[in-house]
Amino acid sequence: MPSRKVIAVAVAAVLAGAGAAVFLLTRPETGPVPGRVRAERTSALYAPIASRRDDPRPLSEAEVFGQAAALSASGVTMRRGQVAVSADCSRALWGSGPAAAVAGCAQVVRASFAGADGGVSGQYAVFDMPDAAAADRLADALAARPDQGFLRLAAGQPASFDAGHSRAEVRALGHFVVVNWVGPVGDTGRADLTLPQVALEGLGGFVQSRVLAASG
Repeated sequence: MPSRKVIAVAVAAVLAGAGAAVFLLTRPETGPVPGRVRAERTSALYAPIASRRDDPRPLSEAEVFGQAAALSASGVTMRRGQVAVSADCSRALWGSGPAAAVAGCAQVVRASFAGADGGVSGQYAVFDMPDAAAADRLADALAARPDQGFLRLAAGQPASFDAGHSRAEVRALGHFVVVNWVGPVGDTGRADLTLPQVALEGLGGFVQSRVLAASG
């Protein structure tokens, strides 16, 4: 018959294993955190598309990203990688921060991008929210505490993406939220991210087209 000491050791081992399992199942999810995030709420310019009820047409890959495989700004080129269109907006995000704020999102459309020299990577994401108030809440949530939740890396982005030195622009535009996020790859150091981000900024033209259509 086992001694009390042996039984005590066995029980302690079982409890320790159970505690480790609980920790693994309940510990907060982590993901890439941008080094800098700037957010803008929507404005009166986008009032014609302040609600999805007034702008119900679903987004498409062609509408957001067009036919061109690359975007350029002042000689800097960002080549488009994989594009994903999903009705499950939460899959594009990690962490507790944006979890509640993304409620009501109908679609997320996003793509990865890479600089021609491979030194910069990024993604451009569009969230289709129910209205401008919801869009503002999501933009605020992404920018307020990115360490508690932000975007996952897009398909095609390298694992060596240096999120710590990256820069993200989050903007609510009517009932849409767009995220323009770029950063260096590997040990290239603090690459100049201004022009890569300017190149991706041109993708926001789809919003202006919708505003004009809704105003007409």
